[in-house]
Amino acid sequence: MVDCIIVGHNDGDFPAQVDMVAGMGRDSGAYRDLSLAFMQWEGVPTRALDFLTRQQVKDGYGDDRRYHNLEMLWPTITYLGSFLARHGYSFDYVNLFQDEKEQFAAKLADEPLAVAITTTLYVTPDPAVEVVRFVRDHSPKTKVIVGGPFVANYARQTTRPAFSQVLNLVGADVYVVSSEGESTMVNVLAALREGKSLRGIPNVIFREDGEWVFNDERIETNVLDQNMVDYSLFGKSLGQFVTLRTAKSCPFSCAFCGFPARAGKYVYLPLELVERELDRIREQESVTSLTIIDDTVNVPKVRFKEILRLMIRKNYGFRWNSFYRSDHGDDETIDLMAEAGCEGVFLGVESGSDTMLKAMNKTARRHNYMRAIPRLRQAGIISHANLIIGFPGETKETVDETRGLLAEAQPDFFRPQLWYADPITPIWERRDEFDVSGSMFNWRHRTMTSDQAADIIDDMFLSTPDSLWLPQSGFELWSVFYLMRRGMSLDQVKQYVRAFNAAVGENVGRSTPVEVSAGAVDRLLERAQFKPVRVGSAP
Repeated sequence: MVDCIIVGHNDGDFPAQVDMVAGMGRDSGAYRDLSLAFMQWEGVPTRALDFLTRQQVKDGYGDDRRYHNLEMLWPTITYLGSFLARHGYSFDYVNLFQDEKEQFAAKLADEPLAVAITTTLYVTPDPAVEVVRFVRDHSPKTKVIVGGPFVANYARQTTRPAFSQVLNLVGADVYVVSSEGESTMVNVLAALREGKSLRGIPNVIFREDGEWVFNDERIETNVLDQNMVDYSLFGKSLGQFVTLRTAKSCPFSCAFCGFPARAGKYVYLPLELVERELDRIREQESVTSLTIIDDTVNVPKVRFKEILRLMIRKNYGFRWNSFYRSDHGDDETIDLMAEAGCEGVFLGVESGSDTMLKAMNKTARRHNYMRAIPRLRQAGIISHANLIIGFPGETKETVDETRGLLAEAQPDFFRPQLWYADPITPIWERRDEFDVSGSMFNWRHRTMTSDQAADIIDDMFLSTPDSLWLPQSGFELWSVFYLMRRGMSLDQVKQYVRAFNAAVGENVGRSTPVEVSAGAVDRLLERAQFKPVRVGSAP
């Protein structure tokens, strides 16, 4: 019997997600944000990769793998699985729940001791609820454990009675409340294996005699250099796309972000261990694309340059992408990145206004982005500028500065997001200073409301000619490289995304979405006519 099956991600039923968010009101910030990522096609809300999946079937290409924004082995599986194996526990995994239900049911038939459900990208309980019910239907005796950011965030944002209602809704047996959680999982599995109570295990919530028991919370820290991935455990499952973590947490304290407070002290691997990780990835012959998931991979600067020179010297052969902090780089860094195989970077620009960057407690300033973005383009590195609209203090003038940055620097892709008023972020402690009221995507402060910010974002979607809007939901910067591995050129990807955005744009400003026009579909079909390449084969 397997000790634990790890479930990577449940992409869920997107049309059902749209209906749920629409239930908050089609004029709500949450719906307006989501609506810029799909078109209404044949009566169904359809995202950029969904269209390609449905169309390839009609065209009879015979490529039976759907286009998926998460077509990689989920990082939680590789890291948690390696940790469990290192501590003497057997594990299996289901990477993408919607695609692997039949295999999952077969694995549950052997009644594993536990199923661990990760919640890295979940913003509602629904994806976890669906997986829990599936496990109950196929293996009632198996204990279901749910952990990850969704659980941790709810624990910090709500009262205990309200949180208990969420726990009841999800329906798991055990919840792990920790920014990491690997050691907690080992302790839970040990207790389950021996038939012992979970009382006293830190960072655990469990049901006993019909009531939820909340054990004490403690900061869990698992030493990074002792908990790297054992790639031999996963074999051919790795495929073309692999993620790499060389650091944990973040050394900065941006006012809109609660991640450093949850993740603890910033730590990173020394160069020799990064080399060992890269060597092991190269041994997996299927790998062509590496995503480095460190939030601040180029901090410290000297270490990052050492890593780049290592990658150049050893000529690993795979292409890679990462986050990049523009104020912690220079021309030499960008040239080294290009030579080392970097094909794209995600830039947390947030604003083109120094006034707003200062208010956000960002260390970067406008001139850093104005220097870095053109240099990245010159070096052949794709750039994506992520932005926040409506942060406390935002005005029409500061937004105009952001528009100006996009017009002058011209990143390949951009995406402005509506500010999310989150009680676990540092700015929340200063909300009285800015007269902030409301929360999440429904707020107002002294200089702007969420409705006004959403109007600005709609206008930026329709009127930013020199950079390409990234749809985001179901399509991230990583998806650009994914489509290139599946047969598209970068120019084809851009043409396709531009045509998709035009189709989405037909519904901007409408209270009720209408069917996309035939002309918009024709333009999409014209740009989708490429020969797909099965993931796992050479492009």
